[in-house]
Amino acid sequence: MTLSSSQEEGLSQSSLAVCLGAVWIFFLLIIMKVLCILAVLFLLSTKHKSFELSHPKPACRYPPSQWCRSLEIAIECKVQKQCMELGAIKPNQTVPRVALTLYYESLCPDCRRFITKQLFPTWTMLQDIMSLTLVPYGNAKEVLSVNSPFSCQHGEPECRGNMIQACIIHLTGTSLAFQVIYCMESAANVLDAAEPCLQLYAPSVSWVTVDACATGRLGYKLMHGYAVMTRALNPAHTHVPWVTIDGEYTEETEAKATSSLFRLVCDRYKGVKPPVCTGAPVKLSRSGCLAE
Repeated sequence: MTLSSSQEEGLSQSSLAVCLGAVWIFFLLIIMKVLCILAVLFLLSTKHKSFELSHPKPACRYPPSQWCRSLEIAIECKVQKQCMELGAIKPNQTVPRVALTLYYESLCPDCRRFITKQLFPTWTMLQDIMSLTLVPYGNAKEVLSVNSPFSCQHGEPECRGNMIQACIIHLTGTSLAFQVIYCMESAANVLDAAEPCLQLYAPSVSWVTVDACATGRLGYKLMHGYAVMTRALNPAHTHVPWVTIDGEYTEETEAKATSSLFRLVCDRYKGVKPPVCTGAPVKLSRSGCLAE
């Protein structure tokens, strides 16, 4: 059978259309495959970044399996918070927490060292098994004076620092206040750091409110209360920092607290020990600011 020229031309165009359609489908499939691969790579990259954000990899000389082994390792690897959140066993509510009270003053060098090197790291790791009370009064004295009803060992700036910290504790509660106080005591100048530290850790509390408290009757009332607490110590304090555990002070307890507070709290807790309590203690030596 012989095809006419018009039939041959139509058949040729149909074949060409079929071929072009096949080529188009082939390229479309390739494009879809590439897009799918890119989507999978994007999801994997996003998941990896999310994992890195939630599970930081600090530069330290210990493998991840040992990061929460002790307080020393957690601090070096910068994972104190993660160890506390992931590793600490919640205490049995029927077992009382270890009650620690710190009597201190804001500008005493040994108080600052104890807060930044011992108390804050220990509290960060073990706050589930310990309760904390801060008494920023130290070796101050109540006096009859027109300018100020208090006299402080390290002068008027220390009275100002004590008053500021007393007001922050009153306005925010111990847990939040301790972060502000730690920030202040870690700074080169405690008083200059007060406002920025407050803005950083307790932005909901205005500096105007704290300053009004520290320069007004409320601040004096708070300091008088701390003066009463300090004078009621038995035995009377002879230096600061002065630490009581469960309301008691002994020279043996003080020696343990100032050499390794972390180990002392772990040993004194009567409930199930958190995993971080199995590591080596952190040691610190100090002489203290003597009471006059």
